[in-house]
Amino acid sequence: MTESPAIAPRRALLFMFITVLLSMIGFGIIIPIMPALLMDVTGENISGAAALGGWLYFVYALAQFIMSPIMGALSDRFGRRPVILISLTFYSLDFLLMALAPNYAWLVIARFLSGATAATYSTANAVIADVSPPEERSANFGMIGAAFGLGFIIGPVLGGLFAEIDVRAPFFAASALGAVNVLFGYFALPETLKQKRPFNWLRANPLGSVWSVGRHGIVLTVLGAYFLMQFAHNALPAVFAYFAKFQFQWSELDISLALAYVGLTAAIVQGGLTRKLIPVLGEARSVLVGATAMTVSFIGYAFFSPDGGFLYLWITVGALGGLMMPAMQGIMSHAVPADSQGELQGAIASVMSLTMMTSPLLMTNIFSRYTDSEGVIFPGAPLVLGAILIVLSMIPFAVIVFKARRVAGQASPGVSA
Repeated sequence: MTESPAIAPRRALLFMFITVLLSMIGFGIIIPIMPALLMDVTGENISGAAALGGWLYFVYALAQFIMSPIMGALSDRFGRRPVILISLTFYSLDFLLMALAPNYAWLVIARFLSGATAATYSTANAVIADVSPPEERSANFGMIGAAFGLGFIIGPVLGGLFAEIDVRAPFFAASALGAVNVLFGYFALPETLKQKRPFNWLRANPLGSVWSVGRHGIVLTVLGAYFLMQFAHNALPAVFAYFAKFQFQWSELDISLALAYVGLTAAIVQGGLTRKLIPVLGEARSVLVGATAMTVSFIGYAFFSPDGGFLYLWITVGALGGLMMPAMQGIMSHAVPADSQGELQGAIASVMSLTMMTSPLLMTNIFSRYTDSEGVIFPGAPLVLGAILIVLSMIPFAVIVFKARRVAGQASPGVSA
């Protein structure tokens, strides 16, 4: 029996929320444990493990950078469902290889395979664009952020508890959860693409997809700001566990609980506040509010954390940064036609992959440099750089708001835009 037009979009949104939630639970399980696994596999100290962790981010992101536009274009050609299922299968395999890794090379191979098929989030956003009317897209993009947040509530806690058994146990658990996610998607995930288009190699490459969607209005400018924002944001997941372990001697469980709180605040902001604030503030102002909050939190981590408890304060403030991504995605999604939404999400994923290649590698090496006992000790150094980049990312949106105020002021003197 055919679903009614009203039921199908809600069902697709629900399925994507659950799929991304399960993926993020698996991802959240292993984040607080990566320093311990790297030290176990390589014998390095915390500074050395941080530098090696940066290279794992680089390998993952390089594969994702090359493959994301291809996967996005394939989802426009063959549908969202098969691309997501392939991605989730390799996601499960990635964690299994890390759980079994006898040396660092295994970790590199696992991260490369996972990055090459990491289409879950970009394709999930394409599904949302498929089923959402334009006025609801920014709010519905926030649902993916909410799933991300909830996954980080559940995942890190599970990771910390599994780590009490063995440092590799969380990776086995993440692999098993990934396999369950594949089965869930196979039986429950509907196809949402209504209008397919031919596969084109010109568009299905990192630069080609960015150039193609960049021809639409303001997209290229927003993608540039998005790059700076993501470059800065990636400093936090890249160095947080190492920072907390070095600065406050936190255990894996301590780190897990803090990351769970990150998830809680992200779920509140992106699952609830985005749907209320973005329509009221407008997308450009929402970016500015989120960027300001994220900048304050980064400065707080670096300079105003006399003990570990203060990290919870800066996590709370920084959660408002969750307004930035869905607002930026909403601006770009409005600017491209319906049959290019998958390509747009592939381009966004390519930009994100560029930041994942460069930011964690740079930030972890800065952390390693400034935690070496032979040099100046300042573990907050990468977060200061992140704060500077966030401020730079605000410039185009400040211009948009300023121009809007001028237009409103000329149209209706004395009325604030």
